[in-house]
Amino acid sequence: MARDRKLTPKINFDLTPLIDIVLQLVIFFMITTTFKTSPGIILQLPASQTAQSIATPELRVVVVSSNEIYVDKTKTNLAGLEPVLRKRVSGSDAKQIRAVLEGRSGAEYQLIISVLDALRLNGVENVGLITRKDKVVQ
Repeated sequence: MARDRKLTPKINFDLTPLIDIVLQLVIFFMITTTFKTSPGIILQLPASQTAQSIATPELRVVVVSSNEIYVDKTKTNLAGLEPVLRKRVSGSDAKQIRAVLEGRSGAEYQLIISVLDALRLNGVENVGLITRKDKVVQ
């Protein structure tokens, strides 16, 4: 009795390279990812019934032109900037407030200095200037 044998190719998928690449990606992301930004020391802080949270308030000032200045979300102009800042700063320690100043790239230098002066006159001394990263053209 003769049997007809067909030669059928056996298809095998070799998953070893795929597994190697996946494991390398997992290891790469585990190494490059930062999970904790605080120190790695675990402290058991003492308990207190009069403990208070201290938050550093932030003040955002956006300068578009001398007629359009935003303090947080309040629109004002250069003349009305000091009263708005005085109202915003009142009720908290001005030295604790951190201000962030954003200016349009074409804004006048004198306008930015005037806004900085208004902030300092109201007691806000911690002022940071926001810029964008310049693209390097080669």
